[in-house]
Amino acid sequence: MTEREELLLKMYDQMHRDIHRHILVVWQSVGVVVGAFAIFALVEKNVLPLDLAAGLMVLLCGWLIAHLLDASYWYNRNLVIIANIERQFLAPSDLREIHYYWGRHRESGAMLTHLRIQKYLGIGVATVVLLYHFSVRIYPGFYSTFEFGSFEPIRAVPYLILLVVIVFSFYLRHNRNASYTEFLKNSPGRDVDDRGVFYGVGHRVSSSECDKMRQDGEPPVSGTED
Repeated sequence: MTEREELLLKMYDQMHRDIHRHILVVWQSVGVVVGAFAIFALVEKNVLPLDLAAGLMVLLCGWLIAHLLDASYWYNRNLVIIANIERQFLAPSDLREIHYYWGRHRESGAMLTHLRIQKYLGIGVATVVLLYHFSVRIYPGFYSTFEFGSFEPIRAVPYLILLVVIVFSFYLRHNRNASYTEFLKNSPGRDVDDRGVFYGVGHRVSSSECDKMRQDGEPPVSGTED
């Protein structure tokens, strides 16, 4: 085995380890979000105001979603590197005899199903907390007479934090997608003759790969990534 082949295989193993590390980080963050419900025990004991507790929960959910977006980028980027290394060793016939994922790269923004499930958990927890806070701290005020000076700014804390979380999440998502697109543009890997291979629900391909398929006379396909 040449030194180049040894280096590529070591990179191959390291990319898999990086993916595994980011997956574990996400599970740890889910445990932190679930455990954060202990915060509401402090509310019952009047140690922490409900407004701050709800804001903290929204912040933790936003933190979880940010980790999911970053983990998804690392997964997709490392998968490109792994596929490019596989293209150095595998033959086009291996697309059918082993697996076809290395034939084309995933589309930008694709997220694994189990990462999406955790993202929905974060969104769901934040929604429930905000609905509860709204019903207890905001809604009753609609039926009372407004008096100047009676407004409590602290009641707006959860919603201000929600606004910051939404803005930052959109920024991070755009940044991670742009980084992935840049990576694909600069390191597309060796061309592979994958005529006859179907890419659909199991492996959505990037827009640049769709352009290649059009040039090859193959209709691009799309579906739900797993």
